[in-house]
Amino acid sequence: MRAASLAWGHRGKEPAMSDITRATPERRVLSSFSDYTGAQAAVDRLSDAGFPVEHTAIVGTGVRIVEQVTGRLTRGRAAGLGAASGAWFGLMIGVLIGLLSVGGFLGFVLLGLVLGAVWGAVFGFVGHSFTGGRRDFSSVQGFEAERWDVTVDAEHFSRAQSLLSSGAAGEARS
Repeated sequence: MRAASLAWGHRGKEPAMSDITRATPERRVLSSFSDYTGAQAAVDRLSDAGFPVEHTAIVGTGVRIVEQVTGRLTRGRAAGLGAASGAWFGLMIGVLIGLLSVGGFLGFVLLGLVLGAVWGAVFGFVGHSFTGGRRDFSSVQGFEAERWDVTVDAEHFSRAQSLLSSGAAGEARS
């Protein structure tokens, strides 16, 4: 067995084991794929064949964070995005208050929606104004990996290899 990695506890004072870093048995690479979808499909095939998939892991190698720029972020767009977020929050609050009140459900819902949108727009506009032009774009982040390996606990490797080879994909390794 490999030694467990320690993660700091929620207060930062005492070490605590997290679920993902606790001691795990030795694993072997079953198959490698150029994309995550292929690795996911291999684990799905093992699951469909009745293999105990809790003994598998999908490991990304050469992982990097990619930030895709989705567009310019102006004060107007920030206000619009804030209004949309605020409207959803206001709608939720309006529904809760409407459900708990004796009458006027629709009025509370509409009031929550409008007030949420207005305050969301204000906070979006003001918040973006405080950035001082340092981040005038919107983006989304994701992970990319050079390779995705499906690994299996060593004691279950032979069975997994035989199950996967009947519908093989990727390059199986031993």
